[in-house]
Amino acid sequence: MQDLPGLVIPLLNLCCEAGALICRHYHAPGAVDFESKKDDSPLTLADTESHALLQAGLLALEPTTPLLSEESPPAALTGRHKWQRYWLVDPLDGTKEFLAATGEFTINIALIENHRPVLGVLYLPLERAACVGIPGVAAHRYQQSGEGEWTRAALAVRALEPGRDLAVLASRRHRNSTLDDCLAWLREHWGPVVRLDSGSALKFCQLARGEGDFYPRFSPCCEWDTAAGQAVLEAAGGALLGMDGRPLRYNCSESLLSPHFFAIADAGHPLWRELLDSRLF
Repeated sequence: MQDLPGLVIPLLNLCCEAGALICRHYHAPGAVDFESKKDDSPLTLADTESHALLQAGLLALEPTTPLLSEESPPAALTGRHKWQRYWLVDPLDGTKEFLAATGEFTINIALIENHRPVLGVLYLPLERAACVGIPGVAAHRYQQSGEGEWTRAALAVRALEPGRDLAVLASRRHRNSTLDDCLAWLREHWGPVVRLDSGSALKFCQLARGEGDFYPRFSPCCEWDTAAGQAVLEAAGGALLGMDGRPLRYNCSESLLSPHFFAIADAGHPLWRELLDSRLF
């Protein structure tokens, strides 16, 4: 079994290959073609072909480690609750953004051990860049050069400082009254709030890069949407917490839906405990 830092470059190279495939579809005339899954979410050729490529690559990297992907058939997940170590993958996170040509989509790969993400990769195909985190070790932004080499720079969340506007990251496509109530509470108890909307797991990258303070989520998403981002955020010094104030855990129930959560940059600031204790949610 490889050490976790030793997995990073092979994973980046695999993501680069899948990302190039996604970009070919993105720039092709038929990029807007899709079919609807049972939950009415869109499925494109980019989703399915990225899944197949990543599945083959991860199998070659670790032949005995199972895969749970958004596009895995149900039969492939039989016995998943017995898995202690597995890959959790979204081969194209932000399919609606892909179809809308906003550019806000990612490839998400997390390695889960004992229900926690121990490594996460958020790859941005259009930028040939990635945010990578190993909790307890470090978080880095990787950029691929024209020669195919990877350069890296450290990532760290920013402190929540008095007198500064609080930057709340939110989904471009999910709005609800609970989020409105949360923003109202923050304005009352903190002060000026700036809302920044974006798609997919990019919000985790923004937090890890020190470009935001808080990402609350009160609309449905799944475990493959959060696991890689959680690893990156924790490695950069932040936290991803459920409404019980505890870090999210994975593969613990029959459903693969994630609970409502708070993604926090400055996790030690008392504002967040006050918010959790507010009984607002």
